[in-house]
Amino acid sequence: MSDPSSGWLVGREHQLPVRIYYEDTDFTGVVYHANYLRYFERGRSDFFRVVGVSHSALLEQPNPSAFTITRITVDFKRAARIDDALLVRTTYDSVKGPRLFISQRITRGEELIATAQVEAACIDLAGRAIRPPAGLKDALAPLFADSP
Repeated sequence: MSDPSSGWLVGREHQLPVRIYYEDTDFTGVVYHANYLRYFERGRSDFFRVVGVSHSALLEQPNPSAFTITRITVDFKRAARIDDALLVRTTYDSVKGPRLFISQRITRGEELIATAQVEAACIDLAGRAIRPPAGLKDALAPLFADSP
């Protein structure tokens, strides 16, 4: 059995296809608003996977680390509906100290469904903010917005 797709990179943007199922919707067949946060999370996590960064490997390092979302702003533009084929588009824009700045959008074809501006912090297992491990920063650096 093959692994499920983690999407792909197009330039510095990660693209992850998402299909809308009945379980994603309310009684009218429209995607429930909180589910967009799940789709955005999948986009961020699979972006890491595609560039060779594993969340479980980050936890197994001598100085384990993880991420927490410190801020997310979502703008809903259009409703997604049952059976829609969406694309979650994610860019990691920059890193400042322990913080990663991420831009995301969900599209249905060329139609914009939702956007998100995300700030995540790298933390140790006690929850204290730390700088991202060198391997992670190195994997993402060529994809940052200010990258040459």
